[in-house]
Amino acid sequence: MKPWILLALLAACEKGTSASGTDGPELYQSLCATCHGPKGKPTEAMVARLSVKDLTSQELRARITPVLVEGQIRKGSQNKLMPSFEGAMTDEQIKAVAAYVASAGFLNQ
Repeated sequence: MKPWILLALLAACEKGTSASGTDGPELYQSLCATCHGPKGKPTEAMVARLSVKDLTSQELRARITPVLVEGQIRKGSQNKLMPSFEGAMTDEQIKAVAAYVASAGFLNQ
């Protein structure tokens, strides 16, 4: 993959980090949907290029918890393609997104 494509995709994942409020669904749409998809299912291109996780997969849903999601948001991915959002989001925002993504309601959006 060309370096500029990777930079553009990473910039897209980081867009909107100035979002305010603590509404989990709203924060997800403004901060996470660019990479993970509006309903948690990323495009094939995002999966192929950045290994973006499908947040709707049965395997992930079987083990997902707010603590797991919160850790991922705070630290970023192990492959460093998902950036850390610690410092870009408040603790309350991180907890709100994590609770929303881990909730059963996330799949019914």
